[in-house]
Amino acid sequence: MLRRLPKQVSEQVLVGLETPDDAGVLRLDDERALIQTLDFFTPIVDDAYEYGQIAAANSLSDVYAMGGIPLTAMNIVCFPMESLPQEWLVDILRGGAAKVAESGAILLGGHTVNDETIKYGLSVTGIAHPARILATKGARPGDVLVLTKPLGTGIITTAIKAGTASEEEAREAIASMKRLNSAAAEAACTVGAVSHVHAATDITGFGLLGHLGEMVEYSGVAAELTSASIPFLRGALEHAREGVNTGGGVKNAQHLGARISFRDELPPEVRVCLYDPQTSGGLLFAVGADSADRLVAELERRGVEVRASVGVCTAGPPGTVRVL
Repeated sequence: MLRRLPKQVSEQVLVGLETPDDAGVLRLDDERALIQTLDFFTPIVDDAYEYGQIAAANSLSDVYAMGGIPLTAMNIVCFPMESLPQEWLVDILRGGAAKVAESGAILLGGHTVNDETIKYGLSVTGIAHPARILATKGARPGDVLVLTKPLGTGIITTAIKAGTASEEEAREAIASMKRLNSAAAEAACTVGAVSHVHAATDITGFGLLGHLGEMVEYSGVAAELTSASIPFLRGALEHAREGVNTGGGVKNAQHLGARISFRDELPPEVRVCLYDPQTSGGLLFAVGADSADRLVAELERRGVEVRASVGVCTAGPPGTVRVL
């Protein structure tokens, strides 16, 4: 649909509508570039405060995926003022404010609409050096793919709603979704954004395969994933094996089609989890092979719990992914 919009051409736009990036980037001067993003969604957990935290972390992640630092945030709220307790709205906003404060950004205000369906998120403005903007485009053959959070939030939250997820599974998934990607972004920038870490994205609604597919398509490369190296949330594979799936995961599989191929003996539940849409997922980096160990070490030094090398970029047909 974006291709149907009129194009605005400006030399100051570093990242715009031409690529499926996590945010837009505008050059201010030779030392500063402005990063702007917006995201919001309906509740995926019952606790209003935790929902606010997750939604805010998800919105802030778009700035981190570009290698930036969040500066300011604005609330975006839809809430049925007459039919639900306003204390719920207060708790949602408290949760969001807590994550904004944790990021070091300043919450400046926002806008609320009286709506039948609850929705919450943030508009975030960040900053980075113009020459060190991480983007979806830029991966090279031989790059190692490093993932910083486990997969399976869509599967687990679906199981939570169905009453089949254990307390431990729910607690682990919620903790993962609330965790900011700030430390992962700092690690990538320390190793060298663009110079050594060539491309990045955060894993959200299109799942690992969808977001990786975009990265390799716009970079003109292919990718191979090693399924045994991919981290999954506690219980995700088991619930997928028992038939838990999401509408978003099914749509992701249909959309990607023949661009994704699997080794014949790969279990069906692994395929389901690789298509699974994530909420506030981790960052995926394409890093030069000679810098991959350093990136993993920097992630570990900053306390990033998951820092898995999950595959490599190859010189195969652009936009294709093979799962081994």
